[in-house]
Amino acid sequence: MLAVVAPIVFLSICLIGWWFTTSFSGIESWRLPSPHSTWERAVTMFSQPLMWWRIGVTALEAVLGSILGAVIALPLAYLVYRSRLIQAAVEPFLGATQALPAIALAPLLVLWIGYGLWSIVALCALMVFFPILVSTVVGLRHLDSEVLEAAELDGASGWTMMWSIEFPLALPSVLAGIRNGFTLSVTGAVVGEMVMGGQGLGQVLTQSRTSVDTAGMFVTIGVLCVMATLLYVVIYRLERSRKLDLA
Repeated sequence: MLAVVAPIVFLSICLIGWWFTTSFSGIESWRLPSPHSTWERAVTMFSQPLMWWRIGVTALEAVLGSILGAVIALPLAYLVYRSRLIQAAVEPFLGATQALPAIALAPLLVLWIGYGLWSIVALCALMVFFPILVSTVVGLRHLDSEVLEAAELDGASGWTMMWSIEFPLALPSVLAGIRNGFTLSVTGAVVGEMVMGGQGLGQVLTQSRTSVDTAGMFVTIGVLCVMATLLYVVIYRLERSRKLDLA
């Protein structure tokens, strides 16, 4: 119950503060539109089929990038966990790679892949890759050694050990990494569209900025927040159900 009520109360407080600021501070509407004008702009935007198509484009880029990043990160995380050589070779560079801003990688991806869907998907995959890799490695390293030893005594090894013992036990950490990474994929999609030329919500933001349509920018940002929240909640629920199963 608290998980439902608390976000609603917090959102209500934010909306009231927003309304109070726009109503009594004298701030210009082009700087901060009122909740009412933003709602009217949202109704107008969502009445256009093009807006829904742009949402679908951004969602597709984010989902494809998330899947690609996870498919690469999970096997590599297991190799880092199992191989000291790969661990020694890869780990020193993880911090440096995470510090690179997405906007700095975008021009390189354009040179290598070109403009369009797949360069944006690649950017999303890069943003998803590192949280999943790090979280999965941490989860695997903190497995109960007694459980692993008992499984080995029972004859588990290789693929059987990985699929039946190690990954199921590390799944909460894996899902936590996927949850954080998939949320970042929405950011990657928008940054990619704004820098590399896309047809999704990043393009809507660019057009709204050019025309000083602040209400339109608020609507678009709100849609992006909803998309990221949905991804977060879905994976969080999977994570919680897995924890209940283990309990």
